[in-house]
Amino acid sequence: MKQVLIVDDSKPIRERLVALLAESAQIQVVGQADNGREAWAAVRYLKPDTVILDIRMPGSSGVTLLKQIKARYPETTVIMLTNFDDAQYRRQCRLLGADRFLNKTLEFEKIVETITGNPADRTTDRHMPR
Repeated sequence: MKQVLIVDDSKPIRERLVALLAESAQIQVVGQADNGREAWAAVRYLKPDTVILDIRMPGSSGVTLLKQIKARYPETTVIMLTNFDDAQYRRQCRLLGADRFLNKTLEFEKIVETITGNPADRTTDRHMPR
């Protein structure tokens, strides 16, 4: 079972993610955070398999948190889930080690398949510069 930490400053987004992920027997949401400082503490304490991470949050940006996670826990899968879907963010996140980058508006429903590794969903990064 994949243990997942959800990090987003929007409570409705977190609630929607929890409901969506609860539909999968392969996923367990082990925690939530609404800012970067709280998220970093949760990552260190919970050591989740996967972190779903927004880019813009109070306290510490998702990009900064991504860098911290990958430096200390490189085996942790980090999925950037954001509305800030431009080439610059994609490139920066890829360089910092993001495993996936999904657009909240267009790809929100793909999050379960992305976490569980469903091969049918391997096209979500096709436009992500390397």
